[in-house]
Amino acid sequence: MGADTEKPTILAITVNYGTPVLTLRALASLDVARREFSGLRAVCVDNASRDDSLVCIGEGMEASGYGGWASLLASPVNGGFAAGNNLALRPALAGPDAPDYVLLLNPDAALDPGALAALVGHLSQNPRAGIVGPRTEIGRGNHRGSAFRFPGILNSLDQGLGFGPLTRLLSRVQLAPPPRPEAHRTDWLSGGCMLIRREVFERVGLFDEAFFLYFEEVELSHRARGAGFESWYVPEGTILHDAGAATGVTGEGELAQRTPAYWFASRRRCLAKTRGLLAAWVADLAWVVGASLYGVRRLLGAPRKDPPHFFRDFVRFNLLSFRSR
Repeated sequence: MGADTEKPTILAITVNYGTPVLTLRALASLDVARREFSGLRAVCVDNASRDDSLVCIGEGMEASGYGGWASLLASPVNGGFAAGNNLALRPALAGPDAPDYVLLLNPDAALDPGALAALVGHLSQNPRAGIVGPRTEIGRGNHRGSAFRFPGILNSLDQGLGFGPLTRLLSRVQLAPPPRPEAHRTDWLSGGCMLIRREVFERVGLFDEAFFLYFEEVELSHRARGAGFESWYVPEGTILHDAGAATGVTGEGELAQRTPAYWFASRRRCLAKTRGLLAAWVADLAWVVGASLYGVRRLLGAPRKDPPHFFRDFVRFNLLSFRSR
């Protein structure tokens, strides 16, 4: 299940939608990584951006001399993150020179020097590991967790209630546990940067394109675990991630901007596929119960923790649409 650890071939995929400057920064970080991995190739997929991304990225790649190792692929439609990655994955994995590893790197993320080496090293030394991800910094020194547990009933209740004692009680199933300083197994990793063994895709298939955005990496990781692959968080590698910049929601905007309908649809689909329809409905109900109790706490002065209209939208898109699942 391993690859040639001395000279692995790596396909890096970046899916752009209207962020050409950030995409070129991501490619620049890959160019640095090529000093250690000459077998690194990159495909930038433009997901039918409505701006001049194609021209800007193409000109930037040419000016920087990336033509020998990076290519630009224009999608005719914006099918979302899963479809954009699959557009590059499908021909690469079907060809005679399929890569040993696939690196998914968001356009709003950039590899720090040595990050790719840390991820490759972990996969090469741990044959059961199928997916690895790095430490994520949202601005220098601001470490944000990127290793998570699969969503379910108990951590949905915890997410809705946001009550410290309950969170500590449910620490073993907490959805987003505090970052740890050492490498460790986890359920899934942030799709902002993931290095995936080729055999994972060969065994479980590509991304589910019914996900437009969000939760697609959760569902893929669940399939990978079912096939015997482990996911590992490797903090020896670090990326700088302008989280949300590629989707237009950053920093304080996470609480200022209404959550799009496709987030709820993706969460619903993920729970249904990984837990089953009944458990998905119970998990939704658990969140609503917890969030209702948090509403009482807000009357007593607790701060707002969700985007505008989140409770109403959650009930509308999840509980009230249960029959459409």
